[in-house]
Amino acid sequence: MTTYANRSNLDLIDSYYASWKQDANSVDETWAKFFEGFEFGLSQTDKDQSGPSDSMRQSRVDSLVYAYRSLGHTAADINPLADTLSSQPMLRLSEFGLSEEDLDATVDAGHYMDGGPMKLKTILDGLKKTYCGKIGIEYIHMQNTEARRWIQQRLEPIHSKPKFSDQKKIRILRKIYAAETFERFIHTRYAGQKRFSLEGGETLIPCLDGLIEHCSDLEMKEAVIGMAHRGRLNVLANTIKKSYDYIFEEFAENYLPDTVAGDGDVKYHLGYKSIVKTRRGKEFSVRLSSNPSHLEAVDPVVQGKARARQRLLGDSERKRVIPVLIHGDAAFAGQGIVAEVFNFSQLPGYRTGGTVHIVVNNQIGFTTSPDEARSSRYCTDIAKIIEAPIIHINGDNPLEVVFATELAVDFRQKFQQDVVIDIVCYRRHGHNETDEPLFTQPILYQKIAKHPRISQTLTESLIKEGTLTQEDADKIQAEYQESLEKSLTIAKTKQENGNHKEKKFKGALATFQPDYSFDPVKTRASKKLIEQAVKGLTTLPEGFKINPKIKRLLQTRSKAFQENLSVDWAFGEALAFGTLLIEGTPIRLSGQDSERGTFSQRHAGIRDRDTLEKYVPLKNLSEDQAQFCVYNSLLSEAAVLGFDFGYSLDYPQMLCIWEAQFGDFANGAQVIIDQFITSSESKWQRVSGIVLLLPHGYEGQGPEHSSARLERFLQSCAEDNIQVCNLTTPAQYFHVLRRQTKRNFLKPLIIMAPKSLLRSKEATSPWKDFTSGSFQEIIADPSTNKETKRVILCSGKVYYDLKSYQTANNITDTTLVRIEQLYPLHNIMLRDILRQNKSAKTFIWCQEESKNMGAWSFIAPQIEEIIGQKILFAGRGPSASPAVGSLARHKIELNQFLEEAFTLS
Repeated sequence: MTTYANRSNLDLIDSYYASWKQDANSVDETWAKFFEGFEFGLSQTDKDQSGPSDSMRQSRVDSLVYAYRSLGHTAADINPLADTLSSQPMLRLSEFGLSEEDLDATVDAGHYMDGGPMKLKTILDGLKKTYCGKIGIEYIHMQNTEARRWIQQRLEPIHSKPKFSDQKKIRILRKIYAAETFERFIHTRYAGQKRFSLEGGETLIPCLDGLIEHCSDLEMKEAVIGMAHRGRLNVLANTIKKSYDYIFEEFAENYLPDTVAGDGDVKYHLGYKSIVKTRRGKEFSVRLSSNPSHLEAVDPVVQGKARARQRLLGDSERKRVIPVLIHGDAAFAGQGIVAEVFNFSQLPGYRTGGTVHIVVNNQIGFTTSPDEARSSRYCTDIAKIIEAPIIHINGDNPLEVVFATELAVDFRQKFQQDVVIDIVCYRRHGHNETDEPLFTQPILYQKIAKHPRISQTLTESLIKEGTLTQEDADKIQAEYQESLEKSLTIAKTKQENGNHKEKKFKGALATFQPDYSFDPVKTRASKKLIEQAVKGLTTLPEGFKINPKIKRLLQTRSKAFQENLSVDWAFGEALAFGTLLIEGTPIRLSGQDSERGTFSQRHAGIRDRDTLEKYVPLKNLSEDQAQFCVYNSLLSEAAVLGFDFGYSLDYPQMLCIWEAQFGDFANGAQVIIDQFITSSESKWQRVSGIVLLLPHGYEGQGPEHSSARLERFLQSCAEDNIQVCNLTTPAQYFHVLRRQTKRNFLKPLIIMAPKSLLRSKEATSPWKDFTSGSFQEIIADPSTNKETKRVILCSGKVYYDLKSYQTANNITDTTLVRIEQLYPLHNIMLRDILRQNKSAKTFIWCQEESKNMGAWSFIAPQIEEIIGQKILFAGRGPSASPAVGSLARHKIELNQFLEEAFTLS
């Protein structure tokens, strides 16, 4: 007879039973009848005897154990500021039909503490210590039975404080003293200066130390860390070993950061890297990513960096490089990008083998209390969307924090999943050191002012158990104080002697490169290389059953090469990819529907129509080619672009491409664009060669499918920070992609990618344009009339509209000039082209975007400076929305501004 009522399904049955008790209709009818019978039998048993039978008592004990595993965290002593412990009525013995009289009964412990006969009193005492002590853990929401059992086996036999050696306890105490002394020293020496203190959450420092030590013990090699500004200076000093004197220099009022180029950033945003020596003498690399004040925006960047580091180290199992994200409680609950990052944590193109999330839970935002900041019980509830275990810990108990950290690392290594450590602590000062928290939280901050420091309570505990003496503790504190004093003296001496820039960039995550140059690089490909790429791109394995339409596409491409026919846009892209891969440049392409392409143009992965087996031609070009990866992303812009940007930072040899489904949707990643892509080199000297493909073009598809907001990118252009292109031919696209990997400097490349031009017969290129020449920043049509009266400058798809109008109306006195790269603008080339049209009296800028959008505001002053006169505008009038919703109206506007382009004067 088959039955589900066995001990292996106890958790499931208990969860059904709990649901049924709340709502009889919430479970299947069969289960409802079962529970009705169970309740009836229970009531009859109670009537027939003074106490429950052994079997009935056992069932109730099993339910009690499950309840503590599920709800114990709600009664745990995890809040260091709490006056009383939270009560949980659902854990009372009476809730399970048990009483004090049952405590001496011997029952089967089941899975608890490895099972066996045990007094109920012993079980209950163990449950309280395990689940309602200084650690409260949530894990019953996890559907992975093996993972739940693993956590139980690690936690339940403990019942008490972590069993650390005296040496380890003293090391933890030293880290607490280091953190506290550092904060108090800066608070007194640099009064009033912002540092976003860690005070109240100093346990983060031994937490990170324990993580590094344990990772090293497990033969891991690197940690890539992301965090916001709170506590960052302390982490830099006491975890990543940025020297105290270096940090003190940055506090000096006359400190001038030697950024070489750009604007720099405040000290609590800067990244750093170092090799940390562990207690066993091993080397462990720690990389703290630079980040903006947009608190969680760095999360996906860290994931991308970690994935790149894993690839560079050959860490295919993702067990040697670990990403660590440090969050604040308000941001973790409030910022949507957190959910996006959790969502891609197990996806093939974005997984990193699990992230350790550490929440420094101050129990407050800027001035916002938890009841105003979230609807959930905990700030960490968002992690349940991927069934991550969540460990809540009282931040005043660093030994428990280190124990939980080691548990978290072990879980990550075994299950390759995210895990969350919630250090419940407090913020001793306001949001920053100039802020007054008593304005908004007077009662809370009166309590915090009286609350003992972590070092005090830990020292007292260790003295009581005989681990060290008060004299030992005083020596530790004095040691750190002396070190800080010496470092301050060194920093002041450097300032006075003017040599404060010495070793400025040691450990900094800075990359310095040559200035931007328009000097052409060799991007043409030999016919032999092209032929090899074409063969690989158009050949399928024998017996592979392909969709007929895709088969025709491949045949058309092969025929184009054999018969010297023109190349369309998608084929031009495939040739760029193929030739780069054969030459040894790896490529990563990521985005929504990128494998096939939004417009069904790419087909990078081809499926067998019967077996669904996938074949990727770009992975089968040659035996020694570089790696090609293409990933359909989750429906996210911010997290995915952040990930790919992070990847590009740490793997600069790769052509890393992010593609928006439509350019209009790129503004969903505006924070990543503004805070990282356009400004990272200026702020942090962190360079990237990432490519953004943003489908752009006005074709009557409405305001949400027309504009990649070209104007916003151009508004951000300065200091040669990015490249912005609006191309018109497949060959230009081919050359600009290849150019991106062949110069001796890196800049992000923003491409207004085509839509209708993908299949336009006009927007094709001959083969000679791929085997000769190079990228042209500006292209002028050959003049058909020596007496040119009008020059129309434009960029992108509108060129073909202008060309069509010019041809249809037999206009011969006008020259069309295409600006393919809007920034950096090749002023010398543009000046030379315009001087060739000396007879021209009228200069027009024509664009399909509205006047307050597109390139007009950016480009007009620069052109006027070159030509020495006003340039006229032909295009759509100013508008609040990027485009009209009516195709008919779109066509009317198009015809109107095309006529104006050739008639305005």
